[in-house]
Amino acid sequence: MCGLLSVREIAIDLTTLQILVVIFVATLIRSAFGFGEALIAVPLLAFAISLQVAAPLAVLVSITIAAIVVAQDWQHMHLRSTGWLVLSTLFGIPLGLLLLTSSHQNVVKAALGAIIIAFSIYSLFGRIPLELKHDNQALLLACGFCAGVLGGAYGMNGPPLAIYGTMRRWSAQQFRATLQGYFLPASIIGMCGYWSAGLWTRTVTHYYLLSLPVTLLGIFLGRQINRRLHGAGFAKFIYGGLAVIGMLLLIQSVNSRL
Repeated sequence: MCGLLSVREIAIDLTTLQILVVIFVATLIRSAFGFGEALIAVPLLAFAISLQVAAPLAVLVSITIAAIVVAQDWQHMHLRSTGWLVLSTLFGIPLGLLLLTSSHQNVVKAALGAIIIAFSIYSLFGRIPLELKHDNQALLLACGFCAGVLGGAYGMNGPPLAIYGTMRRWSAQQFRATLQGYFLPASIIGMCGYWSAGLWTRTVTHYYLLSLPVTLLGIFLGRQINRRLHGAGFAKFIYGGLAVIGMLLLIQSVNSRL
């Protein structure tokens, strides 16, 4: 009996360790580059805990990251862009939820993946870079709307925001702070949805409190990395990350058909 209890205790410890490692890596990426943790957090957490726990846990961590970054670096935020992106996202979420239950979601996912990859490749290798000297209101709203669609359907708000930010040539610090200004209200709204659905449970809170130390460490280290990223080098990291996201969307769409 004692041996059985020991095995159970070890299993619990390994589960907790896996959760802490995943959250640390996801937080480090989010803090350093402003987005991208959605590719890591929920899919990998789902190997250790149920999706019903993993998803709200990831959102709670997202709120923590965004709140701390906004408090630290609010002076780098593009407040006007953030406001319009959040507003237009609200109109895109219902369409994303509709796509989630649609029989055409794989086609849409493949098309979005192809567009993101094409943008990334052109931005990396094209002779004439895509650049906006000033805010383009129509494109700003379109990117916010697309972020809402992707967020509602696949939990990936980041790519349209990253595309707009790189076209505006935001610095690494502006990019990071502005995206967190967007993610803070968006994540709070998402967490309210989980709470109303009864998914904010004691288990979620338990793992969130356990993960706070590694979350804070990831935010701190990510900020140090972000401060060392500049100009074209930072943009290449973003384009590379977007290309990976686009490829994953394509792979998911193909696998769903098989």
